[in-house]
Amino acid sequence: MLHLITNFLLFYAGAIMVLSLLGRFFKQGRFYARIMSCYFLLLSCAAYGVVASVSLRIVGKVSIAQWTTGRAFKNLACPLIGIEFDVENEEALGVRPAVFISNHQSELDILFLGRIFPKHCSVTAKRSLKYIPFLGWFMALSGTVFIDRANSKSARAAFDGAVKEIRDNKQSVWIFPEGTRSYFSQADLLPFKKGAFHLAIQAGVPVVPVVVQNYSHVLHLQDRTFEPGTIKVKVMEPINTEGLTGADVDKLVTKTREEMLVELKGLSAAKIETKKTS
Repeated sequence: MLHLITNFLLFYAGAIMVLSLLGRFFKQGRFYARIMSCYFLLLSCAAYGVVASVSLRIVGKVSIAQWTTGRAFKNLACPLIGIEFDVENEEALGVRPAVFISNHQSELDILFLGRIFPKHCSVTAKRSLKYIPFLGWFMALSGTVFIDRANSKSARAAFDGAVKEIRDNKQSVWIFPEGTRSYFSQADLLPFKKGAFHLAIQAGVPVVPVVVQNYSHVLHLQDRTFEPGTIKVKVMEPINTEGLTGADVDKLVTKTREEMLVELKGLSAAKIETKKTS
């Protein structure tokens, strides 16, 4: 078994090297080399995350397991693929507990979370990810809130558990309210689902919106483009939910999405202006 794993790793590393060389002449080579490098680092950091989660759980600090694993991934991947994040108003991430929300563009958002994810916070994820080797094990051990969207009763139970964690342990939650990756090449948002806002109101904590610039200039899967670059991020001011009820959710969802869309278009306009100037 060890022999097979060694051979696979050597083959994988060799493939990345060949694609990197081809990438000097073809953008598709750079695309696949960076994609393969990211997946390898992701699985490696997930394996590290399993060990870190178990160790931190033993000493009673599992609430920072996702933070420390995310930072490890960011510290390895960002220099390798040449991506930087320019974060504005990062101090607003210090609110605890809170429900953090952000737009969801592609698989690269995992790297974004690695850069910006606050301590004492857990992500939400679809239940099927729980069964992926290493990644799913890490997510389960580190306190991920798994949502079964096909089972409303199970989903409600998961959110009830999240409310208890927020109230009892001051554990924040990070949710992508679009519910899925958009893959937009322009600044836009999918319709928001209401779960994050119900959760914030039930727990009595603020919503903290985080807007990530449209980064199709860095990663565009349909065009097989994956280039180095800087991605701008704006952490918006916390939205107080004190005194709100379920009857206020629709208005809160609409207002928050509209404000995030304005910020998103502003960040993307800055990107266009920079390209024109250069």
